[in-house]
Amino acid sequence: MRLLFLGDMVGKTGRTAVWNRLPGLISDLKLDFVVVNGENAAGGFGITEDIFLETINAGADVVTTGNHVWDQKEAVAFAGRHDQFLRPANYPQGTPGRGSGLFYARNGARVLVANVMGRVFMHPELDDPFKSAEAILDACPLKEQADAIIFDFHAEATSEKQCFGHFVDGRASFVVGTHTHVPTADHQILNGGTAYLSDAGMCGDYDSSLGMDKEEPLNRFISKMPKGRMEAATGPATICGVGVEISDATGLAEKIAPLRLGPRLAETIPEFWR
Repeated sequence: MRLLFLGDMVGKTGRTAVWNRLPGLISDLKLDFVVVNGENAAGGFGITEDIFLETINAGADVVTTGNHVWDQKEAVAFAGRHDQFLRPANYPQGTPGRGSGLFYARNGARVLVANVMGRVFMHPELDDPFKSAEAILDACPLKEQADAIIFDFHAEATSEKQCFGHFVDGRASFVVGTHTHVPTADHQILNGGTAYLSDAGMCGDYDSSLGMDKEEPLNRFISKMPKGRMEAATGPATICGVGVEISDATGLAEKIAPLRLGPRLAETIPEFWR
Protein backbone atom coordinates (compact mmCIF):
# COMPACT_ATOMS: atom_id res chain seq x y z
CA MET A 1 0.00 0.00 0.00
CA ARG A 2 1.25 3.48 -0.87
CA LEU A 3 0.63 6.04 1.86
CA LEU A 4 1.28 9.78 1.75
CA PHE A 5 1.20 11.95 4.86
CA LEU A 6 1.34 15.74 4.54
CA GLY A 7 2.38 17.94 7.47
CA ASP A 8 0.45 20.81 9.04
CA MET A 9 -1.22 23.08 6.48
CA VAL A 10 -0.58 26.68 7.55
CA GLY A 11 -2.88 29.43 6.33
CA LYS A 12 -4.31 30.06 2.89
CA THR A 13 -1.03 29.60 1.03
CA GLY A 14 -0.45 26.20 2.63
CA ARG A 15 -3.92 24.80 2.16
CA THR A 16 -4.20 26.11 -1.41
CA ALA A 17 -0.90 24.47 -2.35
CA VAL A 18 -2.17 21.15 -0.99
CA TRP A 19 -5.52 21.45 -2.77
CA ASN A 20 -3.80 22.28 -6.07
CA ARG A 21 -1.13 19.58 -5.95
CA LEU A 22 -2.77 16.66 -4.16
CA PRO A 23 -5.04 15.38 -6.98
CA GLY A 24 -2.06 15.16 -9.32
CA LEU A 25 0.09 13.45 -6.70
CA ILE A 26 -2.58 10.83 -6.07
CA SER A 27 -2.81 10.11 -9.79
CA ASP A 28 0.88 10.31 -10.70
CA LEU A 29 2.19 8.39 -7.68
CA LYS A 30 -0.71 5.93 -7.58
CA LEU A 31 -1.39 6.63 -3.92
CA ASP A 32 -3.71 4.35 -1.99
CA PHE A 33 -4.23 6.54 1.07
CA VAL A 34 -3.56 10.15 2.08
CA VAL A 35 -3.57 11.79 5.51
CA VAL A 36 -3.20 15.57 5.95
CA ASN A 37 -2.76 17.49 9.20
CA GLY A 38 -5.04 20.53 9.01
CA GLU A 39 -4.88 22.14 12.45
CA ASN A 40 -3.32 25.42 11.26
CA ALA A 41 -5.21 25.74 7.99
CA ALA A 42 -7.47 28.67 8.95
CA GLY A 43 -5.16 31.68 9.12
CA GLY A 44 -2.65 29.61 11.07
CA PHE A 45 -5.06 28.83 13.90
CA GLY A 46 -7.45 25.89 13.68
CA ILE A 47 -9.61 24.69 10.82
CA THR A 48 -13.11 25.45 9.52
CA GLU A 49 -15.61 22.97 8.16
CA ASP A 50 -15.31 24.41 4.65
CA ILE A 51 -11.52 23.99 4.72
CA PHE A 52 -11.88 20.44 6.01
CA LEU A 53 -14.34 19.55 3.24
CA GLU A 54 -12.17 21.15 0.56
CA THR A 55 -9.20 19.10 1.76
CA ILE A 56 -11.25 15.92 1.57
CA ASN A 57 -12.48 16.91 -1.90
CA ALA A 58 -8.86 17.36 -3.00
CA GLY A 59 -8.19 13.72 -2.17
CA ALA A 60 -7.30 13.47 1.51
CA ASP A 61 -8.81 10.40 3.16
CA VAL A 62 -8.38 11.72 6.70
CA VAL A 63 -7.60 15.13 8.23
CA THR A 64 -5.82 15.11 11.59
CA THR A 65 -5.29 17.99 14.00
CA GLY A 66 -3.60 18.79 17.33
CA ASN A 67 -3.48 21.44 20.03
CA HIS A 68 -5.10 24.09 17.78
CA VAL A 69 -8.09 21.90 16.92
CA TRP A 70 -10.61 24.13 18.75
CA ASP A 71 -9.18 27.53 17.74
CA GLN A 72 -12.08 28.02 15.33
CA LYS A 73 -15.26 27.85 17.41
CA GLU A 74 -17.18 26.04 14.69
CA ALA A 75 -14.88 23.02 15.04
CA VAL A 76 -16.65 22.06 18.25
CA ALA A 77 -19.90 21.80 16.28
CA PHE A 78 -18.67 20.04 13.15
CA ALA A 79 -16.16 17.63 14.74
CA GLY A 80 -18.87 15.08 15.44
CA ARG A 81 -20.39 15.29 11.97
CA HIS A 82 -17.42 13.95 10.00
CA ASP A 83 -15.75 10.60 10.59
CA GLN A 84 -12.73 11.69 8.53
CA PHE A 85 -11.98 14.56 10.91
CA LEU A 86 -9.82 13.53 13.86
CA ARG A 87 -8.87 15.41 17.01
CA PRO A 88 -6.34 14.00 19.51
CA ALA A 89 -7.63 10.73 20.94
CA ASN A 90 -6.35 11.48 24.43
CA TYR A 91 -8.76 14.34 25.07
CA PRO A 92 -11.02 13.50 28.05
CA GLN A 93 -14.05 11.31 27.52
CA GLY A 94 -16.98 13.36 26.26
CA THR A 95 -14.91 15.68 24.06
CA PRO A 96 -16.63 16.29 20.68
CA GLY A 97 -15.44 14.29 17.71
CA ARG A 98 -13.26 11.22 17.57
CA GLY A 99 -9.56 10.49 17.90
CA SER A 100 -9.27 7.46 15.65
CA GLY A 101 -11.14 5.64 12.93
CA LEU A 102 -11.01 2.73 10.52
CA PHE A 103 -11.07 3.71 6.86
CA TYR A 104 -10.78 1.98 3.50
CA ALA A 105 -7.90 2.73 1.15
CA ARG A 106 -8.23 2.88 -2.62
CA ASN A 107 -6.85 -0.66 -2.83
CA GLY A 108 -9.46 -1.94 -0.38
CA ALA A 109 -7.15 -2.17 2.64
CA ARG A 110 -8.51 -1.35 6.10
CA VAL A 111 -6.51 1.57 7.53
CA LEU A 112 -6.69 2.61 11.16
CA VAL A 113 -5.68 6.25 11.65
CA ALA A 114 -5.16 7.66 15.13
CA ASN A 115 -4.35 11.20 16.22
CA VAL A 116 -2.57 11.39 19.59
CA MET A 117 -1.06 14.44 21.32
CA GLY A 118 2.08 14.48 23.43
CA ARG A 119 2.32 16.11 26.86
CA VAL A 120 5.89 17.45 27.12
CA PHE A 121 5.87 21.27 26.63
CA MET A 122 2.31 21.00 25.27
CA HIS A 123 -0.89 22.80 26.25
CA PRO A 124 -3.43 21.63 27.16
CA GLU A 125 -1.90 18.63 28.91
CA LEU A 126 -4.10 15.73 27.87
CA ASP A 127 -4.45 12.15 29.10
CA ASP A 128 -1.48 9.78 28.86
CA PRO A 129 -0.76 9.33 25.11
CA PHE A 130 0.86 5.95 25.67
CA LYS A 131 -2.19 4.55 27.46
CA SER A 132 -4.42 6.04 24.78
CA ALA A 133 -2.38 4.36 22.04
CA GLU A 134 -2.45 1.05 23.91
CA ALA A 135 -6.24 1.17 24.09
CA ILE A 136 -6.49 1.98 20.37
CA LEU A 137 -4.18 -0.89 19.42
CA ASP A 138 -5.97 -3.34 21.72
CA ALA A 139 -9.31 -2.49 20.12
CA CYS A 140 -8.05 -2.80 16.53
CA PRO A 141 -4.86 -4.91 16.26
CA LEU A 142 -2.71 -4.87 13.16
CA LYS A 143 -3.53 -7.69 10.68
CA GLU A 144 -6.63 -8.60 12.65
CA GLN A 145 -9.06 -5.68 12.39
CA ALA A 146 -6.67 -3.41 10.42
CA ASP A 147 -4.36 -3.97 7.44
CA ALA A 148 -2.37 -0.83 8.29
CA ILE A 149 -2.17 1.47 11.32
CA ILE A 150 -1.03 5.11 11.22
CA PHE A 151 -0.38 7.40 14.19
CA ASP A 152 -0.12 11.17 13.86
CA PHE A 153 1.74 11.98 17.09
CA HIS A 154 1.31 15.72 17.61
CA ALA A 155 4.06 16.74 20.02
CA GLU A 156 6.89 19.18 20.73
CA ALA A 157 9.66 17.05 22.24
CA THR A 158 11.53 14.76 19.88
CA SER A 159 12.38 12.50 22.83
CA GLU A 160 8.68 11.91 23.49
CA LYS A 161 8.06 11.33 19.79
CA GLN A 162 10.88 8.79 19.51
CA CYS A 163 9.78 6.93 22.63
CA PHE A 164 6.24 6.79 21.29
CA GLY A 165 7.57 5.29 18.06
CA HIS A 166 9.46 2.60 19.98
CA PHE A 167 6.39 1.97 22.15
CA VAL A 168 4.23 0.98 19.17
CA ASP A 169 7.05 -0.50 17.04
CA GLY A 170 5.89 -3.71 15.40
CA ARG A 171 2.26 -2.96 16.25
CA ALA A 172 1.74 0.01 13.91
CA SER A 173 2.69 0.60 10.28
CA PHE A 174 3.77 4.22 10.62
CA VAL A 175 4.30 6.89 13.28
CA VAL A 176 4.76 10.48 12.10
CA GLY A 177 5.32 13.52 14.26
CA THR A 178 3.60 16.85 13.65
CA HIS A 179 3.42 20.23 15.44
CA THR A 180 6.91 21.75 15.12
CA HIS A 181 6.48 22.65 11.41
CA VAL A 182 10.13 21.82 10.67
CA PRO A 183 10.84 18.64 8.66
CA THR A 184 13.34 16.29 10.26
CA ALA A 185 15.84 14.02 8.49
CA ASP A 186 15.43 10.93 10.68
CA HIS A 187 13.00 8.95 8.52
CA GLN A 188 13.65 5.27 9.20
CA ILE A 189 12.10 1.88 9.73
CA LEU A 190 12.37 0.85 13.38
CA ASN A 191 13.54 -2.61 14.44
CA GLY A 192 10.02 -4.01 14.64
CA GLY A 193 9.05 -2.76 11.19
CA THR A 194 7.27 0.52 11.98
CA ALA A 195 8.12 3.50 9.75
CA TYR A 196 9.02 6.57 11.77
CA LEU A 197 9.67 10.30 11.26
CA SER A 198 10.00 12.84 14.10
CA ASP A 199 8.28 15.63 12.14
CA ALA A 200 6.80 15.83 8.67
CA GLY A 201 7.21 19.61 8.53
CA MET A 202 4.50 21.96 7.30
CA CYS A 203 2.73 22.84 4.10
CA GLY A 204 3.21 26.60 4.06
CA ASP A 205 5.51 29.53 3.36
CA TYR A 206 9.01 28.73 4.65
CA ASP A 207 10.08 32.39 4.37
CA SER A 208 8.47 32.78 7.78
CA SER A 209 8.55 31.72 11.40
CA LEU A 210 6.86 28.33 11.38
CA GLY A 211 4.49 29.53 8.68
CA MET A 212 3.63 32.83 10.35
CA ASP A 213 4.71 36.23 9.00
CA LYS A 214 8.16 36.63 10.55
CA GLU A 215 7.95 40.29 11.65
CA GLU A 216 5.70 39.85 14.69
CA PRO A 217 7.40 36.75 16.17
CA LEU A 218 10.79 38.39 15.56
CA ASN A 219 9.58 41.52 17.35
CA ARG A 220 8.39 39.47 20.32
CA PHE A 221 11.74 37.72 20.66
CA ILE A 222 13.57 41.05 20.59
CA SER A 223 11.26 43.38 22.52
CA LYS A 224 9.28 40.86 24.63
CA MET A 225 6.22 42.96 23.75
CA PRO A 226 3.50 42.19 21.19
CA LYS A 227 2.84 44.81 18.52
CA GLY A 228 -0.01 42.99 16.83
CA ARG A 229 -1.55 39.66 15.94
CA MET A 230 0.33 36.71 14.55
CA GLU A 231 -0.63 36.36 10.88
CA ALA A 232 0.02 33.47 8.50
CA ALA A 233 2.71 34.19 5.92
CA THR A 234 1.38 34.61 2.38
CA GLY A 235 4.35 33.74 0.17
CA PRO A 236 4.60 30.66 -2.06
CA ALA A 237 4.16 27.45 -0.11
CA THR A 238 6.33 24.36 0.06
CA ILE A 239 4.51 21.08 0.56
CA CYS A 240 6.23 18.81 3.08
CA GLY A 241 5.34 15.25 3.92
CA VAL A 242 6.48 11.68 3.79
CA GLY A 243 5.78 8.63 1.69
CA VAL A 244 5.60 5.10 3.05
CA GLU A 245 5.17 1.73 1.38
CA ILE A 246 3.43 -0.80 3.60
CA SER A 247 3.49 -4.56 3.07
CA ASP A 248 0.11 -6.07 2.22
CA ALA A 249 1.24 -9.29 3.89
CA THR A 250 2.46 -7.97 7.25
CA GLY A 251 1.05 -4.43 7.55
CA LEU A 252 4.54 -3.21 8.40
CA ALA A 253 6.65 -0.69 6.52
CA GLU A 254 8.97 -1.62 3.69
CA LYS A 255 10.11 1.87 2.54
CA ILE A 256 9.97 5.46 3.80
CA ALA A 257 11.21 8.73 2.30
CA PRO A 258 10.37 12.46 2.50
CA LEU A 259 8.33 14.36 -0.06
CA ARG A 260 8.98 18.09 -0.49
CA LEU A 261 7.64 20.26 -3.30
CA GLY A 262 8.04 24.02 -3.49
CA PRO A 263 10.34 27.01 -3.77
CA ARG A 264 12.29 27.06 -0.48
CA LEU A 265 13.45 23.56 0.45
CA ALA A 266 15.21 21.11 -1.83
CA GLU A 267 12.54 19.27 -3.79
CA THR A 268 12.36 15.54 -3.33
CA ILE A 269 9.97 12.74 -4.23
CA PRO A 270 10.52 9.26 -2.82
CA GLU A 271 12.73 7.38 -5.25
CA PHE A 272 10.58 4.26 -5.00
CA TRP A 273 7.66 6.26 -6.45
CA ARG A 274 9.46 7.80 -9.42
